[in-house]
Amino acid sequence: MASLDGVATLLLVRHGETEWNRTSRWQGQADPPLNDLGREQARALAATLREEPIAAAYSSDLRRALETAELLASPHRLEVRVDARLREVDVGGWSGLSTAEIEDSFPEGVVRWRAGDPEHSFENGETYAAMGGRVVTALAEIGCRHVDDQVLVVLHGGPVRALLAHAAGVSYEEQRARRGHVANCDVVRISVEDGAFRGID
Repeated sequence: MASLDGVATLLLVRHGETEWNRTSRWQGQADPPLNDLGREQARALAATLREEPIAAAYSSDLRRALETAELLASPHRLEVRVDARLREVDVGGWSGLSTAEIEDSFPEGVVRWRAGDPEHSFENGETYAAMGGRVVTALAEIGCRHVDDQVLVVLHGGPVRALLAHAAGVSYEEQRARRGHVANCDVVRISVEDGAFRGID
């Protein structure tokens, strides 16, 4: 699908699987690489997107996203541009832990997180609102840079939900309730025109 006239089309892709995904450990801004399945997922998506017109490729600087982006960009002979603002939310002390371990170590934080408290910032991490602000700013700049183009952007589940929340005019917490899970190598198409975002599919 080519970009709509006068707007940029962003193909937002969540990275492929890592071992931490497989074992249900919170990653945040930790930097595990793709596992073998994650690379297979990225190669399968690359085959699906091979015939699509893609003018540029961007990625979070975390390895799982960058590895995925490089596999997707290779058939189009594109160099991946890295932007650290596309990183996952910083989950602070939750990083590397399973949900059960987090419940044991940070019970009050888990209650606030499950209740959708917008001020919840994990333990020495950041709020979803802060993450959403940096992600939306980065994607708006990418959209302005590539009017009339279709652009690949590989990032993380939290940033994808943050952008969808912004496009729908709802909080991250409400968007999370609407679409709680973004699977590895899922694709979400978003149009952006003059900094305004709209879901395509």
